[in-house]
Amino acid sequence: MLSGLSWSWGALRTHLRDRSIRARLDRALEARAPLAAGRFEIGVHYADGPLNLYQLRRWYGPLAELAKTHPVLLLVRDPASALALIEESPVPVAFVPAPADVDALLAVQPLRIVLHVDHHPLTFELMGHGRRWHVLIDHGESDRTPNQIRAYDVSLVAGDAAVDRLGRVLWGYDAGQRAIRIGRPQADHPAGRAPFEPDGRTVVLYAPTWEGDGPATAYGSVASHGTALIRDLLASPEHRVIYRPHPRTGTRDRDYAAADREIAEAIAAANRADPAARHVHDTAPELGWQLVAADVAIVDVSAMVYDRLATGKPLLVTRPVAPDAVVDTAGYLSDCEWLTADEAPALRRRLAGLSEDSAAAVRLGRWVTYHFGDTRPGAATRRFHAAIDQLLTDWERRAAREAHDEQVDLV
Repeated sequence: MLSGLSWSWGALRTHLRDRSIRARLDRALEARAPLAAGRFEIGVHYADGPLNLYQLRRWYGPLAELAKTHPVLLLVRDPASALALIEESPVPVAFVPAPADVDALLAVQPLRIVLHVDHHPLTFELMGHGRRWHVLIDHGESDRTPNQIRAYDVSLVAGDAAVDRLGRVLWGYDAGQRAIRIGRPQADHPAGRAPFEPDGRTVVLYAPTWEGDGPATAYGSVASHGTALIRDLLASPEHRVIYRPHPRTGTRDRDYAAADREIAEAIAAANRADPAARHVHDTAPELGWQLVAADVAIVDVSAMVYDRLATGKPLLVTRPVAPDAVVDTAGYLSDCEWLTADEAPALRRRLAGLSEDSAAAVRLGRWVTYHFGDTRPGAATRRFHAAIDQLLTDWERRAAREAHDEQVDLV
């Protein structure tokens, strides 16, 4: 019994953990200098918990670069996420858990643009605050086109493929007016550094997604492809593996959790047998160096397809085995290099065939341009900054017009 109520041990642990997090967060907020009033014109809203922070972390590099010319502030609603972000974010953090906190912040900060990385319910609550642009930046290019996109004033998208997809899937949506092409600015800011030096081995990145939250999104390959393809690679002294599972792998399906453990154990055993192999079981939060270091990548149907595609380097996409998994084959996935579960045990043979396929390289280049436009270093960052400048200029123009109209009404 606790305060006259019956608590389970799980509920008690959760309660004590939440109190501890909030106490640590309060100390961290008190220890830092107050946020200067009237300083921030760009906000980035994040309402989810720490498990999904990868969605925001992918934007650290571009946001830090943007903050050099336009002050950027994170608006964080969850205490555990706020605590993590205060420690690691390259831009300042405001903890605004309740609507009243948001109101108080907007009363002192002239946020003209609010960027959103996901479709959390609190995102749409924040949209009740008008007279500013609400802009979807999302956490990556993908083939998913949820109807919630209609709610944003503008979406910053990677390229022509996204504009075409929005116009095709969202009936009545004017993608030509409400989507701005910026490429993939994250590619200009690869996070981290490879924990190995190039030594002639072929580096293979295997970055599967999780098991999904329903049959239609069951794209994960850890249980169907993963253990077999990893065994084949680890048997070769000519290959180095980077295994980067989705942070939610195994949270809903025990088979995925078991396969993930099996892969981790196999990598550890291979490194013990041959320390020079330097295989990597990568669970670090940052994503960047992995895409650059890999000679070839194996990814599931997810945003990772397009994170990799933005590099212009070879990739295979695992064919989902779930019969109800919905795959949009109108875009790149209609022409990509698929890897079936049956091919996974002989992955090296499949990779050898891919390296000799000149037609595949031509197809890849065409899709890179269609999805991302100019991928030369710095090009996407310049387009991102130009989009922000365009929105700020438009805000100033509209505000000036409203002020003029108010003066006319007074006269």
